[in-house]
Amino acid sequence: MEAAGVEAEVVVIGGGVMGTSIAFHLAEAGVRGVVLVERDELGSGSTCKAAGGVRAQFSDEVNIRLGARSLEAFGRFGERPGQEIDLRRVGYLFLLSRPEDVASFEAGVALQNELGVPSRMVSAAEARRLSPLIDTGGLLGAAFSPDDGHCTPESVVLGYATGARRHGATIRTHCEVLGIETGGGEVTAVETSRGRIATSAVVCAAGPWSAAVGRMAGVDLPVEPLRRQIVFTEPIPGLPRPVPMTIDFTTTFYFHGEGEGLMLGMSDPDEEPGFALDRSDAWLPRLTAAIASRAPSLLDVGLTGGWAGLYEVTPDHNALIGEDAAVSRFLYATGFSGHGFLQGPAVGEVVRDLYLGREPFVDVGPLHAARFTGDGLRPELNRV
Repeated sequence: MEAAGVEAEVVVIGGGVMGTSIAFHLAEAGVRGVVLVERDELGSGSTCKAAGGVRAQFSDEVNIRLGARSLEAFGRFGERPGQEIDLRRVGYLFLLSRPEDVASFEAGVALQNELGVPSRMVSAAEARRLSPLIDTGGLLGAAFSPDDGHCTPESVVLGYATGARRHGATIRTHCEVLGIETGGGEVTAVETSRGRIATSAVVCAAGPWSAAVGRMAGVDLPVEPLRRQIVFTEPIPGLPRPVPMTIDFTTTFYFHGEGEGLMLGMSDPDEEPGFALDRSDAWLPRLTAAIASRAPSLLDVGLTGGWAGLYEVTPDHNALIGEDAAVSRFLYATGFSGHGFLQGPAVGEVVRDLYLGREPFVDVGPLHAARFTGDGLRPELNRV
């Protein structure tokens, strides 16, 4: 069915966790005429390739609040919007082997505790007790929060999409945005592969593709795609459980339980920005070295496959959330630099409130894209 002649109060661009959360929160709040457009299937972009980690352990107050609010929502997801997401609160364990990292995490834990997050610093010995697969050689300590964990990204998208439809939103898949019409500093329509949608408001939640969407409206969204890869192990007999999300902060090597085995991942400093989604073996020697150093018993475990997905990275590794100053009612929530899935519930609330002219639960002014034209960078330290 073509979308010719369609009108919408607001068009949400992007059908991942961010777009579906925003559509759900808008429709639930009584906004009529919410239309979400996704060029492929729901969750087919970065969301379905996310590692699924959820946490509130950040170094920045805004990120801590967004993470903590989202953890609350994930905990109640079975009731609202109503979907089983296999939430495992196994905790996040950051392993620290540099004095400067210990100092920054101590400061971060103090701030998290002030904001109600039950994180704590732990010794290397306790880290080993929490995550028995690790070798503590060179470890100076660790940071742990028991409320953190992981859940299933596809289920979160399904829950929000189903909830959005239940509240009257329209979701159009296989509907690619071709252009955004503006006039006099206002949005007037979105041109799609299935026809024109007249609207006075747009929310860009297009993840790694957000820069191109922004350009259609003359809005600068400095977001670059960056490939990240993960692999899965074969079943590990006698695997001690639960397995916390364990992150060797120096190397960024991480693992958590997945089925009868583990999911493993790590950043690749040699990766160049781009939309490549093929799997490459170039990062594996670095991953193997990190495993040998921090969890050597895993060297004997076979791998059963994996995938490549895209981070959506900004210059300071913090999100872009706000409304453009020059194009009225062009809102955006993007550039989460690996934290989008875990902040999706809270950001849906925030964008709903920005759209309705209400005060969000947290001031996201510091995350406005205009910060890149001045000296407002606010680097997030707790990133992998």
